Amino acid sequence: MEATIPVLILAIPLFMFLFLGILGKFMSHKWAGILGTAGMGVTLCLAYFTAFTYFFSGNPDFIAADGQRLQNLVFNLDWLHLYGNLTIKLGFLLDPISAMMLVVITTISFMVHLYSNGYMRDHHGVWETGFQRFYAFLSLFSFSMLGLVVATNIFQMYIFWELVGASSYLLIGFYYTRPSAVSASKKAFIVTRFADLGFLIGILVLSYYTGFFDFTELTSAAVPGMENVYSVSEGTAQGIFNVFQTKAAAGFMGCSVMTWALVLIFIGGMGKSAMMPLHIWLPDAMEGPTPVSALIHAATMVVAGVYLVARLFPLFIVNEMHGGAALEIVTWVGAITALYAAIVACTQIDIKRVLAFSTISQIAFMMVSLGVCTIDEAGHHGLGYMASMFHLFTHAMFKALLFLGAGALIHAIGSNDYTAMHGLRKYMPVTHITFLIGCLAIAGIIPFSGFFSKDEILSSCLGNSTVVYIWMSLVAGLTAFYMFRLYYLIFWWKEHKVHEGHHAPHDQPWTMTLPLVILAAVSVVAGFIPFGNLVSWNGEPYDFMAHFDWSVATVSLIIAIAAIALATKMYMKENPLPAKMKNAMPALWRWAHHRFYWDELYYFITHKIIFNGICRPIAWFDRHIIDGTMDACATVTQKVSYAIRGLQSGNLQMYVWVYLFGAMLLGIITAIVLILV
Repeated sequence: MEATIPVLILAIPLFMFLFLGILGKFMSHKWAGILGTAGMGVTLCLAYFTAFTYFFSGNPDFIAADGQRLQNLVFNLDWLHLYGNLTIKLGFLLDPISAMMLVVITTISFMVHLYSNGYMRDHHGVWETGFQRFYAFLSLFSFSMLGLVVATNIFQMYIFWELVGASSYLLIGFYYTRPSAVSASKKAFIVTRFADLGFLIGILVLSYYTGFFDFTELTSAAVPGMENVYSVSEGTAQGIFNVFQTKAAAGFMGCSVMTWALVLIFIGGMGKSAMMPLHIWLPDAMEGPTPVSALIHAATMVVAGVYLVARLFPLFIVNEMHGGAALEIVTWVGAITALYAAIVACTQIDIKRVLAFSTISQIAFMMVSLGVCTIDEAGHHGLGYMASMFHLFTHAMFKALLFLGAGALIHAIGSNDYTAMHGLRKYMPVTHITFLIGCLAIAGIIPFSGFFSKDEILSSCLGNSTVVYIWMSLVAGLTAFYMFRLYYLIFWWKEHKVHEGHHAPHDQPWTMTLPLVILAAVSVVAGFIPFGNLVSWNGEPYDFMAHFDWSVATVSLIIAIAAIALATKMYMKENPLPAKMKNAMPALWRWAHHRFYWDELYYFITHKIIFNGICRPIAWFDRHIIDGTMDACATVTQKVSYAIRGLQSGNLQMYVWVYLFGAMLLGIITAIVLILV
């Protein structure tokens, strides 16, 4: 493939960021929105063309004779040469997961750009202050994520990884006059920076012991014994393992260097994907405009951690084959996070926070799927990998739909609290139907897209561990329950009361409604895409429909329907049952409503222990001992200098008298010494 189109995919969002950021204040709000949306529309077309060419052209540069889909370095330019073979490059890597991510990112980003033209102005047509700046930040965010997924090496990924963090800081804190938005943006930035420190250390360890940054060299023939791209077996896997074993046989604290490198890299993914205990930033990120929430939660920032693990998946598999615990850590971090977030989502009253915790839970689903993925000695199977990427794709569509639907509700009502809504199905029919489709998709109801991708994850879990399968089935049931709890409380429960002097709520303008309709349509049909034929861990086609486990699907469908039935009983019409449930388990409800006090725990650790117990004594020591010692030296020096300043008065007579006195004193001392001797 020629490099022109891939370069434009990155260049257009970057140009729009610079153009709108510098010149946006000189143009009208309307034209800023039109130009920003048009720029992302062109990027969308180019990304679709690139992905469709890769998947469906039959080009021998992309597909091997045995049907294996290959990596393609569209371009890869030297940037920094460090030493030996260690060179940092900037390039564009096209392979199944990067091509899939091009489609996901540009689709959601374009929908958000179009939607924001309606959302970022009120019912009287008054635009938000800083609208042009908002579109500039959207373009920067899109450029950052596109650069991340097409990176040819792990250091290039880290550069764009940090740029994603910076642009998310700008978008979350868009309403910078609100203290809560400023606090949320700083919280997101600081928490993810701590995680990224682990990522950076992991990169340094990995590159030091392998001598490589490039993904193709880390995971294919450039490493001894790796003959084919993403083809790992018991024999070929020995290549990467030997690199670590020969250079670092001892390891550290009972784990090999390879395990430590992968776990440190995964910590970076935990921060971006809001895995416990680094999840606390994501619910507060709701302080940004709702389109930002859709962009962050659906297709970009939070899936970066999943994409990172998927990109380095061959290394994780090699590590597991030799007794490493990296994938097991991925599995249980994901499983614990998924259950925690699902329980918390059942008790929230802010609709965006419900969706935020839903995102945390669903991203954890993808992590678990990667963690339980098993590969046989021939390098085959890999159901968990395919299921994770499939769920990433379907989740992006229906979660963007749900967030944009929530934005339409908030725009109509003026509140995030579901208690200000109720009974909106009669007033907002389009929003009602599309939101219901999103709920059915995430609940895993056939034939919506979430049914197929989530059931593949559960099948992969069952093939690895019965405990994990039961655990994740429970999470799936909770997902169906809290999503339909949210649905009924918004659109049913009781009749909506229109307050005097207020307009009745209604569906939003076409710029906001059209993205809802498109995403709803995709959420209905996306499950029928032959995803395994396009995306698999080693490029080989995987017909998951041929291996579809209807027994697992039937059980999960029964669980989902039972959960929906329970939510219907409790929340379709106003009744005392929810209050009775709350009063029956007051402690559990209180802890879940307060997110199990994780924020309070972080506050206690940072303010009470670190700031008061450690930082204040250090500050006192610095101020009174270090500074006091320096101040005392300065004071003594100053007093002595004042006392002897007359010696440098410039008076010649004084100098002569001092000279004579010194000469006499020296003579007397000399005489005394001679007498004594």
